[in-house]
Amino acid sequence: MTESESATVDLEIIVQGAQEGKKLELRLWLRMLSTTKLISQEIRRRLRNEFGATLPQFDLMAQLYRERDGLRLGELSKRTMVTNGNVTGLVERLETDGLVLRVTPDGDRRVTVAKLTEKGVVLFGAMAAAHEGWLRDMMADVDPAIVTELWQDIGAVKSSVSNHLSGSDFD
Repeated sequence: MTESESATVDLEIIVQGAQEGKKLELRLWLRMLSTTKLISQEIRRRLRNEFGATLPQFDLMAQLYRERDGLRLGELSKRTMVTNGNVTGLVERLETDGLVLRVTPDGDRRVTVAKLTEKGVVLFGAMAAAHEGWLRDMMADVDPAIVTELWQDIGAVKSSVSNHLSGSDFD
C-alpha cells in the first residue's frame, strides 16, 4: 500500500463488522478521529497549494494574530502544542519570509516575543478567510441545523472526557 493510499484508509475499519449498537464509544471516537484526519489533510493540502504554508505555520500565525502585541516563544509553544525547538524554527522561517518579527522587550535578552509584521497580518487575514471558506465548502452537504446539533453534542463529549482525564491539564 502506498503512502497516499494508507493516508486515505478510514480508521473506522477497525470496528468494521462490530454488531450494531456495540462498541459505540470506540466507534464514535474513530469517527471523530477519521473526520478530523480528513479535514486536516485537506486543509494542509490547500494551505500548501494556495499559500505555500504549512498547518503549523498557520496555527502559529493564528495565535499571533489574536495577540497583536505578540507572544513569548514559550507561550506560543504551549498554545500550539509544538515543542520549544520547533516553535523557534517556525518563527525563524516566518521571520525570514517577513511575516514575523522577534523582539526583546525592555532589552531583556532572556525574553523573546514574536509578533506578526503588517505583511503577516495581511497574509494571515487572507489565509483565515480561505480556511473558513474551505471548511464551509467541505461541510456544504450537511444541514446547518445538524452542524449546530453536532457542535453541541460533541461539546458534551468533550466535557465528559475532560472530567475523566487522569493527571492532565486540559484547557
